[in-house]
Amino acid sequence: MQARLVIAGTNSGVGKTTITLGLMAALKKEGHIIQGFKCGPDYIDPSYHSALTKRVSRNLDSWMLSPEFVNDIFIEASQGADFSLIEGVMGLYDGKSPLHDNGSTAEISMLIKAPILLAVNIASMSRSAAAIVKGYQLLNPAVNIGAVILNQAGSDRHANLCKQAIEQECDIPVIGYLKKGDVPTIPSRHLGLIPALERGEHQEMFAELAEVFSRQVDLESVKKLAQSAPDLSSKTDIFSKSFSTPAVKIAVARDLAFNFYYEENFTLLRQAGAELVFFSPLAGDTLPECDGLYIGGGFPEEFAEKLSLNIKLKADIRSHVTQGLPTLAECGGYMYLGESIKNSDEQLFQMVGVIPMDVQMQKKRAALGYREVTSLEDTFLLNKSEGVRGHEFHYSTAMYEGKQRPVYETSGLRGVKQEGFYQNQLVAGYTHLHFGSNPMIASNWVEACKTYQSKRILMN
Repeated sequence: MQARLVIAGTNSGVGKTTITLGLMAALKKEGHIIQGFKCGPDYIDPSYHSALTKRVSRNLDSWMLSPEFVNDIFIEASQGADFSLIEGVMGLYDGKSPLHDNGSTAEISMLIKAPILLAVNIASMSRSAAAIVKGYQLLNPAVNIGAVILNQAGSDRHANLCKQAIEQECDIPVIGYLKKGDVPTIPSRHLGLIPALERGEHQEMFAELAEVFSRQVDLESVKKLAQSAPDLSSKTDIFSKSFSTPAVKIAVARDLAFNFYYEENFTLLRQAGAELVFFSPLAGDTLPECDGLYIGGGFPEEFAEKLSLNIKLKADIRSHVTQGLPTLAECGGYMYLGESIKNSDEQLFQMVGVIPMDVQMQKKRAALGYREVTSLEDTFLLNKSEGVRGHEFHYSTAMYEGKQRPVYETSGLRGVKQEGFYQNQLVAGYTHLHFGSNPMIASNWVEACKTYQSKRILMN
């Protein structure tokens, strides 16, 4: 049985992350194995899920990926779990467009046939809470809102008033509530929630959440609702394929500075014949022997001084990339490969120096949203005019010293632009690519690594 539940909200800021973590913590405290998921492209909330559940949380994104791929990610990741909890994104119906449910939490819930626990902020209302829930029920009757949880109650009595109204008018149960100040505040910063691994303080917070949710939420009703979901079956062979015997090695930077990766990208690379060799720029690692290099997103600006001091690694990367090492750098990795990063305190730190640009952190967000990506060049990932889907989210600006050679044309809600950089087997840009939207990227990359490997052997 694939017991599962989507934790959705009426809007952003309603407490979805707190409620998701609270339920995870309370169920884990009972001894259950929990698998986390996040609707949409976000990397930060899943870092909390993973730290709490000790299982890698996965993204379910119905805009970047096909319905079949979303279905199979869920099936593959939920194996061995007692309960899967899927944290929604924004409001329940918010997605790619105001005119349909595409890319929304509602669409994900329908694709994986998961009931919804709807979080409602009841501050300064009572009977009106029922009108809010009723509206969410009626907008798309195919969406299965199975229960409600209340947040920001002024008192126990206030929560009970709203519970009575909702249960009478909407005919669904209210299975718990949180009063103002009941739970610890989850800290935030310019990219949302601070990655749990970066703080090292999460266990105390998780224990407090478990205690509150065990006391104020009907966990038996939560489990019963999750167990009401029907079984799913695989629709593709994506996760049934065995990994090919590794033919090449791709070095992957992964630590607190670089930790934004889609797990499916790793799966597709391994299936294509890559062995992934992880290394930590922050720990002082040198570049492993490799035929390709992957530097994902993260928070290099937060660790810029430490990154700047790993002189040997910077020289290794500069040397190998200059010699044509097939390299993909996304967002944080793109920033790291530039000449310098100036952080929000106006401190300047020297980076790798492969890309002729300087990066400046800003107080305001520079870009956010889904991207339809088209390659402007014939690269090792894509031929010219071929496409892939991705997401962009950053607070920095890249300022080029000379003429930029952009690698992508990206389109989003704010129009079309050219971005990134391409030179000698280096593909770099702010956009995080999801290989699941074009699985040929993985096999193309492995083939390029084989070619580089042959040249490397000859040179040696």
